[in-house]
Parts: sequence; C-alpha cells; structure tokens
Amino acid sequence: MLSDKGVFTLRKNPLAEVFSKFRVYYYRDVFKRINNRDLSLTTTEAYCLEIIGSLDEPTINEFASFMGISSPNATYKVNSLIRKGYLTKKQSGSDKREMLLSVTDKYYKYWNISDKYMEIVQDRLEKSLTPEEYAFFTRIMQKISDEMMPEASIPAGEGKKHE
Repeated sequence: MLSDKGVFTLRKNPLAEVFSKFRVYYYRDVFKRINNRDLSLTTTEAYCLEIIGSLDEPTINEFASFMGISSPNATYKVNSLIRKGYLTKKQSGSDKREMLLSVTDKYYKYWNISDKYMEIVQDRLEKSLTPEEYAFFTRIMQKISDEMMPEASIPAGEGKKHE
C-alpha cells in the first residue's frame, strides 16, 4: 500500500509482508552459507540455480529467455554451475540435439532450507486454522498463483516437454 507520502509500506499489505518474510529468511540463509563457505556459489549463481530448479529441466535457451539474458551469458553461468557440481546437462529424450539442465543432489542438499521453512509454516497453518479456513486459504493462494501473477508464471514442466 502507498502511504500518504507515496511510499510503499509492507505493514499495511499482508501479502507483501508474508512474501517479504519468506524472501528475507531465504536470503539470510543463502548469505549465511556463502559467508560460512558452506556454499561455493556467488549470490547470482545461487539465484540462477533456484530459477533453473524451478523451471524443471530447461534448455540453456529457455533459461536465458526466462531470465531475459543473452544465450552466451546464460551459457557462462551454466558452465560455472556445472564445474561447481550444482548442475548437469543431459540429452533430451525427444531431440538429441537439445541439452536439458538438471540440478544435482548437491543443489538439493543446500536448497531444502527454504523448503523446510515452508513446511514449518505450512504445519503451523494446518494446526492453527480450522479445516474450512485452511481449505479457503489454500483456494485463495492457488487463485493468486494461477490468476493474479501471470508475469511470474513458471512454465509447468518446461524442460520435461522435450522427453
């Protein structure tokens, strides 16, 4: 919401506040791991990995297109992530010329942090809401995801279409 001074305030917008809390938790953990040297990634690489994982086995061109970056830039980032052991390339089942990007177990080892926190919040919701409230909440969240955020849509199984 905009204040009377035209400044966006999170406290008056519950959706923005919740989204901000999830982001802050995630970013804090990523930075902590990078600073502790638990993660051999730059911040940009961490974000690229998160997007590649969410796109579900995209090609380099699909990744580049989604990010709005050049194919050579995407290739450079992908090759760095492959060298560090967070990504692999595998041949497409339907088009042998295409290579699909897959995140590795090393990625999942570090990225289940945000999933674990999401599970904690999910459990708290289920315990504190009535079954009717929880069902309503779930429908609203699905509506937000499906209908209210077309600019942020992640192509469902984008990479899987190649198999």
